Amino acid sequence: MTQLEAATPKPRRNTELALLVLALAVGIGANALVGVDQEKAFDTDFWFQSSMLAAAALAFHVVLRIRAKYADPVILPLVVALNGLGLAMIHRLDRVGEDTGNNQLRWTLVAMGVAIAVIWFLKDHRILRRFTYISLAVSALLLILPLVPGISAGEVLGASVWIKIGPMTFQPGEVAKITLAIFFAGYLSSNRDLILLAGRKIGPLQFPRFKDMGPMITAWLVSIGVLIFQRDLGSSVLFFGLFIVMIYVATSRISWVIIGVALLLGGGFVASKVFSHVGLRIDGWLNAFTDEVYGRQFGGSLQIVEGLFGMANGGLVGTGLGQGRPNLVPFANSDMIIASFGEELGLIGLFAIVLMYLLLFTRGFRAALGTRDAFGKLLACGLSFAIALQCFVVIGGVTRLIPLTGLTTPFLAAGGSSLLANWIIVGLLLMISHTARGPVDTTPMPHGAEPGEKKPAPSSPPRPAKQPGRQPSSAHPDAPTEAVKQL
Repeated sequence: MTQLEAATPKPRRNTELALLVLALAVGIGANALVGVDQEKAFDTDFWFQSSMLAAAALAFHVVLRIRAKYADPVILPLVVALNGLGLAMIHRLDRVGEDTGNNQLRWTLVAMGVAIAVIWFLKDHRILRRFTYISLAVSALLLILPLVPGISAGEVLGASVWIKIGPMTFQPGEVAKITLAIFFAGYLSSNRDLILLAGRKIGPLQFPRFKDMGPMITAWLVSIGVLIFQRDLGSSVLFFGLFIVMIYVATSRISWVIIGVALLLGGGFVASKVFSHVGLRIDGWLNAFTDEVYGRQFGGSLQIVEGLFGMANGGLVGTGLGQGRPNLVPFANSDMIIASFGEELGLIGLFAIVLMYLLLFTRGFRAALGTRDAFGKLLACGLSFAIALQCFVVIGGVTRLIPLTGLTTPFLAAGGSSLLANWIIVGLLLMISHTARGPVDTTPMPHGAEPGEKKPAPSSPPRPAKQPGRQPSSAHPDAPTEAVKQL
């Protein structure tokens, strides 16, 4: 094998297809086991759900072969496996007369269709950098919508995060995490040097100037606003944590993390004293096994305790899919679906699910490391961390490591809003990984051209006249020019 052949990137789409077949076997097999327990094995619903999931996954794979053939071959199979497991568990938890499983399947098809559209029409992820401040405005609009009379769905389980569109409800904050990530990536990639170089050094740490802390203060105020007006503790932690990680990746300054953690802890302490719903959640976390807290109607710990007992009942290998009693836990198919899997798949099954999330997170960071533009690096880091932080907050709340926040487990839990937003994130990560893993384009971009536009073929420059005493260059004629090297 020559050096040129070794350096040429390979699409790896056949590897993705093999992994995709394995992922479909996991999801469809889980659905079959659920059907066997309910004495509905291989009925019409099973074949319909299985064929729809397989058709959507294969269509996604075909689009990647056409539009993003160098995309990461592991991301799509991981997400399909997680989504398939979620569909099987939600279908298993459906009570008589409920249709949550089929509704989740419909949202899965819609979400995958939107992600396919993102890959098909988004030629280059760097185009999103043009919409940096538009993304900020869209984020503000999405977060305000649940408070607008007429379309607000009002308080649902104590939180005002939903809007009503006809017979459907939607959570705009799920999409806001994507637009906020685009804004943070665009802002930080453009202002990194200003944030990095200015400031005062105190001991080994260099702290930013007060006027450069404007974006962090804004992010902190946004998260506090979500906590106050929408009563959504999970989203406020997610939004602020997203910004802290992205600014740390952009600057490598631990001082930003220290300031961010101080603001987060200070805001959380004040919120626990001022807002009753935050105080009740913390009390339910600290005193979960006391009779008074367990039996409390609002802000009680029944959900947490029943989930812990369910996972304890599952033990190491679980009771088997369809053999447990996860329906005893409130919201077993949404907030507490991790507890449902813990009971029926056991500790080994939970470890397998967490490992799939860990692989998904690391593949996103691998795309960030491979891409050659600062905006793409920050965007891939932010989107990957949004999924990772959401998993940590959910699993930490279910296992009583941290207070329960009400966020949904990505791709597993019932909820169309979360499913749609997370599939869009998958589409963006695949596009960034396509750029990162593909061949390097060394053609200089003409002045004024935008990313993603077709570059004109370079014309041959005029040959300079020979000068007396000047020796001919020994460089290879195909060697890149100095301008290309700097690019």
